[in-house]
Amino acid sequence: MLHFSKPVVLASASPRRKQLLEQIGISFTVTQSGIDEILDLSVSPGENVKRISFEKALSVTEQYNSSLIIGADTIVVLDGKIFGKPQSQADAKRMLLELSGKTHIVYTGFTVLEMPQRRSEIAYEATEVTFRTMSESEIESYVATNSPMDKAGAYGIQDDIGAIFIEKINGDFYNVVGLPLCKLYLMLKQFTNNTQSTSHI
Repeated sequence: MLHFSKPVVLASASPRRKQLLEQIGISFTVTQSGIDEILDLSVSPGENVKRISFEKALSVTEQYNSSLIIGADTIVVLDGKIFGKPQSQADAKRMLLELSGKTHIVYTGFTVLEMPQRRSEIAYEATEVTFRTMSESEIESYVATNSPMDKAGAYGIQDDIGAIFIEKINGDFYNVVGLPLCKLYLMLKQFTNNTQSTSHI
């Protein structure tokens, strides 16, 4: 279990990320960043999620000016097309129909920002997810639960119904849920001592 000299803050309203941090025994406070998750299509998906995760962490520094702040952002990418959170049930259905029977990539960017030193570590993880071919009625039943509405790509690998769409994954399971726990843990370990960070703001 990691021990920190400062309180840890999760700058995310995601219940999945909260559960994942609790799973590895970290004590933390949850706050919502509230930033607009604006994508820059001129850069790679990995660079997008890294930047947005950093912006989320940075957005709460005034409120938590002596803390370790964790920011994260997840997107789904299919053949170069980015899928964020659906805007409506119709949008969720459209996304799932497009993902059906294909392999997509889930990118999660994550940042640990130490205040007031303003030291940061930023990285991302990518995981391949293959969906089986789904019927339209299966997709409609899932969408009707409203579970897809706050998830990138309109599905949750940890959901009761969403899980049965997934034929296989290649990479970190927890990355698809919302945080790559192994990489995040190793990153957080750097903030338990005087190890110098590779990035500054």
